[in-house]
Amino acid sequence: MENLDEKVVLVTGGASGIGRAMAEAFGARDARLVMADIEEDALRSTAEDMRANGSTVLEVLTDVSDAGSMDRLAATALDEFGRVDVICLNAGVGGGGTMWDLSTGDWEWVIGVNLWGVIHGIRVFVPHLVAQGSGHVVITASIAGLVSAPGLGPYNATKHAAVSIAETLSGELVQANLDIGVSVLCPSFVKTRIWDSERNRPAHLSGGGEGLTVEERAALADAAEAYFAEALDPAVVAEQVVEAVEQRRFAILPNPELNDLVRADVERLLSGEGPSGENPFF
Repeated sequence: MENLDEKVVLVTGGASGIGRAMAEAFGARDARLVMADIEEDALRSTAEDMRANGSTVLEVLTDVSDAGSMDRLAATALDEFGRVDVICLNAGVGGGGTMWDLSTGDWEWVIGVNLWGVIHGIRVFVPHLVAQGSGHVVITASIAGLVSAPGLGPYNATKHAAVSIAETLSGELVQANLDIGVSVLCPSFVKTRIWDSERNRPAHLSGGGEGLTVEERAALADAAEAYFAEALDPAVVAEQVVEAVEQRRFAILPNPELNDLVRADVERLLSGEGPSGENPFF
């Protein structure tokens, strides 16, 4: 998709982090924007900032884990613009812990956002891309969709699934001879607030962390915030996403220094070896 001028680009998780950076990067190419997020105040503020910079923006409060909410997002976007050209299924949350200590709520929360958000996005938007005969889907996975670190079971599972879904969708579109591109984004640590995902966790899916004191949770939050503050700028990631859409590139790997880690993990699997138990990212 060489020319993004006046194309309609939808971004879930668009109020902050990588999602906001994507919206800004597409807006800089004069695309019209549909921004979806569950954080109402942040969504409104981001949309106002984008409009002040000259972008056309429709913001839609959305829970990507909820089928009805995603149905309404699609209907609202199509009613407003009549079409959608680029779908960025980006909304995601963190969360982890040793798997035998996790609650059902821990799993349901991460799977609901990270996996069902992608599934619902494909279900409600790809048929419209097929009907119009063009478009592009960007699925935000993670380096955790290629290499599994201990302590991130639900996150790893959903991000591996996101990579597989992207590959499968791309293959199906090629098989059907449809002019619709697919990209999968697999970044490592990026300067976002994913470490603070709990701020958006529904009360009915409460779970992990009961074994930590208030002081221990605060210390972990401070350490995570400091670490992520030194991570990759989301604007760098967003530029790579836009370039991938323009060039019809499938894999987006913003951290090339980790390519050898991915190769080593594949070689380990092919040799029949199990994981070492060490965190591969530290």
